[in-house]
Amino acid sequence: MIALMLLMPSCFMVKSGKSAKQPILPEAALPAIAEYAKRTPAPGEQHFKSLYQLSFGGDNAEAYWSPDGKRLTFQRSDASHNIPCDRIFSAPWELLTDSNYQPELISNGLGRTTCSYFMPDGKHILYASTHEGGHSCPPVPGSTGAYVWPVYSSYDIYIADLKGNITRQLTKEPGYDAEATVSPDGTHIVFTSDRSGDLELWIMDTAGQNLKQLTSGLGYDGGAFFSPDGKKLVFRSSRPKTEEEIARYKELLSKGQVEPTRMELYTVNTDGSELQQITNLGKANWAPFFHPSGKKIIFSSNHKSVRGYDFQLYMIHADGSGLEQITFESIFNAFPMFSPDGKYLVFSSNRNNGGTRATNIFVAEWQD
Repeated sequence: MIALMLLMPSCFMVKSGKSAKQPILPEAALPAIAEYAKRTPAPGEQHFKSLYQLSFGGDNAEAYWSPDGKRLTFQRSDASHNIPCDRIFSAPWELLTDSNYQPELISNGLGRTTCSYFMPDGKHILYASTHEGGHSCPPVPGSTGAYVWPVYSSYDIYIADLKGNITRQLTKEPGYDAEATVSPDGTHIVFTSDRSGDLELWIMDTAGQNLKQLTSGLGYDGGAFFSPDGKKLVFRSSRPKTEEEIARYKELLSKGQVEPTRMELYTVNTDGSELQQITNLGKANWAPFFHPSGKKIIFSSNHKSVRGYDFQLYMIHADGSGLEQITFESIFNAFPMFSPDGKYLVFSSNRNNGGTRATNIFVAEWQD
């Protein structure tokens, strides 16, 4: 376990600490939100004009905006509230701030889920689930002295409406299918799959048809997002190079595991051409998302950490130049996503958790 967190592929569950009821803030209330939700950005966080905490307890991650910016979808686990492993929730921003409000459960409460993302109509949510492989939470790999992610072969990708009804199953192939996101024009879905024998990026239409493999280099390619114009993808990859690294990667993959301690960011065109490495920072660089301009990429990295688990947000130009640190507080900041209008940044952080292991959702009013 890396300090306060147990990261999952592109998504994660943090070991739960103390929990409290979780309010979700309405968009209209952001400028004059209740005092208890206001947070002061840390020194150096000059891109945060203001900062608000949206959840208060449990382990909340991968909060992503709806196309109209009025809702968030995210995953949450909280054993003290009978959520033993990650489940998918959604919340409308137009609700009044209410400490008694509970987000709406979107997944069916079975198995483990990950990587939710709104469909273009804003009325359906894409996510991966293991529930057809078993109703219980699948086991987490035992401690072997190495930090690994499980890559569950029972993950498949589904679409559900906002009431939690599954309306379509998009993947049915044996093996891992997860980490799906949707193109800005709503015509394509990118996801990670091991159906070729390695963890590669694949693209399909929103009906689950016309599949194409986009990457082919050995290594774990995942966590992909589209550029604002829909022409490129940004993703993270482990890409082992030495004989020892290759042997280790293949051994773990055969057990349904990966070791995510060395990952760099790449971009590639949506037809699979022009693969380009963007970072060469060492350690773990992941959770990338394009700035609304399409010219920069925000991501999480521990490359400055001396202990290995101090993850901060950084921004870099799409050509790999101009690295800038964005966050300076807590030991975990990840999963950044800009709102559709570019005015806000949502991300997950361990800040202000009262010394527990809780990870919460924050929204920053963004200024360039």
